[in-house]
Amino acid sequence: MSSPQAIPFPRDESGDPVAAEIFLQPIAAPSVLGLYGFAGATFMIAAHMAHWFGGVLADEYLAAFAAVFGGIAQFTAGMWGFKARDALATAIHGTWGSFWIAYGLLQLAFMTKVLPQPTGVFQALGFWFIVLAAITWMGLWAAIAENKLVAVVLGFLAAGSTVAIFGEMLGTGWIQILAGYLFIVSAIVAWYTASAMMLESAFHRPVLGLGKTARAKKAPNLMPGKGEPGVIRGQ
Repeated sequence: MSSPQAIPFPRDESGDPVAAEIFLQPIAAPSVLGLYGFAGATFMIAAHMAHWFGGVLADEYLAAFAAVFGGIAQFTAGMWGFKARDALATAIHGTWGSFWIAYGLLQLAFMTKVLPQPTGVFQALGFWFIVLAAITWMGLWAAIAENKLVAVVLGFLAAGSTVAIFGEMLGTGWIQILAGYLFIVSAIVAWYTASAMMLESAFHRPVLGLGKTARAKKAPNLMPGKGEPGVIRGQ
């Protein structure tokens, strides 16, 4: 039996061995994009819900931005959350990214007259907010164990979704406005959280408070024997 051949080390032009480089994944925190996408789309639509600006075609004009920025960008961040082994980011960005994509498609269907646009009561959308609220409340529960800022984002988001259920089911204007304000607060906190993550990556140290819990700070990022080599758990 022949012995296996040794794999030669790579060498530079002078013949010296080249130092090996290990790249940890994810390269950057997926939630930076996910939270920015969520914050942008949610703020714009919620500001319209709160009557900060209006017009009969406001939803149609905002739909494409919401679908791409809050939808596709956030959904892809959720899928990258799989690589970070972050179940919370995967669930929340995947859920709300899908919702914003669907919102854009729904508005397109209204604009092209494929579907009639409801006025007042919109029970079908109200039932979808039941689904979103149920998932987001569970996300809040999970976030409490890891990140206080994300918990605040999801707390206002879950509350806004819950209020939106009644706003859409009853077609009551002031309830929809209240839901809009709750969504606005969630968007602002999401913007701050994404900014804190981005600045920490740029400066290689915390610049703004990230709100990590004591439990999350103690947990090791790399767990030998419990994951793929070179993969960091979390963000």
